[in-house]
Amino acid sequence: MNSKPKLLFFITVDWFFCSHFLERATAARDAGYDVLVMTRVERDGQRITQQGLRLVPIAIDRRSLNPFAALSALWQVVKVYRRERPAIVHHVAIKPILLGTLAARLLGMKGVINAIVGMGYLSTTDRTSLRLLRSGLGLGLKFLLNPPGSRVVFENRDDLSSFVRQGQVRQKDAVLIRGAGVVPQAYSSHRPTEGPPVVVLVARMLWDKGVGEFVEAARMLRDQGSNARFLLVGDVDPGNRGSIPASMLRAWGDEGVVECLGYRADVPEVLALADIACLPSYREGLPKSLLEAMATGLPCVATDVPGCREAVRHGVNGLLVPARDARALANAVQRLLDNPKLASQMGRRGRERIEMEFSSQRIVRETLDLYRQMSN
Repeated sequence: MNSKPKLLFFITVDWFFCSHFLERATAARDAGYDVLVMTRVERDGQRITQQGLRLVPIAIDRRSLNPFAALSALWQVVKVYRRERPAIVHHVAIKPILLGTLAARLLGMKGVINAIVGMGYLSTTDRTSLRLLRSGLGLGLKFLLNPPGSRVVFENRDDLSSFVRQGQVRQKDAVLIRGAGVVPQAYSSHRPTEGPPVVVLVARMLWDKGVGEFVEAARMLRDQGSNARFLLVGDVDPGNRGSIPASMLRAWGDEGVVECLGYRADVPEVLALADIACLPSYREGLPKSLLEAMATGLPCVATDVPGCREAVRHGVNGLLVPARDARALANAVQRLLDNPKLASQMGRRGRERIEMEFSSQRIVRETLDLYRQMSN
């Protein structure tokens, strides 16, 4: 009989688990937990099992707003929780939080950790029908985000303060763990490259990542005579309602305003070729792409929104601009292109911040400390 305490991650899709939580899960395994991962399997299921973690596939559709599909998913979760009886469940993102916490409450389970990793498409869309759903989401979170005995993990101070202020989370249950962290040694400090300067955006190709504004800023700078190359690195995400059509990406590439590299597994190598990193997102938890750019020693241009401003301090390791403002984005990029000494200074400060504040070693330690607290 297995005497190890069970830790179950419930997360929407396998590749996000691998990019943001795999290191913490394997550290928990090494610390003596029997670790299960319940997720939709798309491309990284084998990678999860190869790490000695138990994979529990679940049919969950991130796009779906169908209440019958939600009930079906809830029943799947209830069955897994009843069978496995984990000591701790770590729910990541909104849909697992709502379904997983409801299942845990129905079964009388206490060890619930809910992780807000960004509020997703619903929090940024202007569509009237989805704004109504946003109100319903707020009501659901009020009852399920912070039940008695639970903890709520935030990736940035803005979200933590906002949820506490609105009464959705008790102050004593709010925990700040800033992102997934990175291994600084895996990223070579940036060195100037020959040829035209390179500006890169690494993200899923979603409208709410500010990809449209990035393309427009690139177009503006090209029309002003800039010879900089603008790279889009990341895949489309059909499971997200904000995904940019592949046909649009092809059209931008054909226009010559940006170069679309698609999904790349060698992000450190791509960043080593760049001079400036951009992320003009509308809202984030704490974007790993900015942390990776900082680890590479790149100055960052990002939006002054929750999550991005947790990573980028204006005038210290990059520049912050208003969201949805392509002109301000273009001006900030041009400022760094015109001032390589300033850009280099910002890049060095970003690398220093990674080593001091955002190393994966620190994030793993803080997460394991939380698990130990929940186990006592």
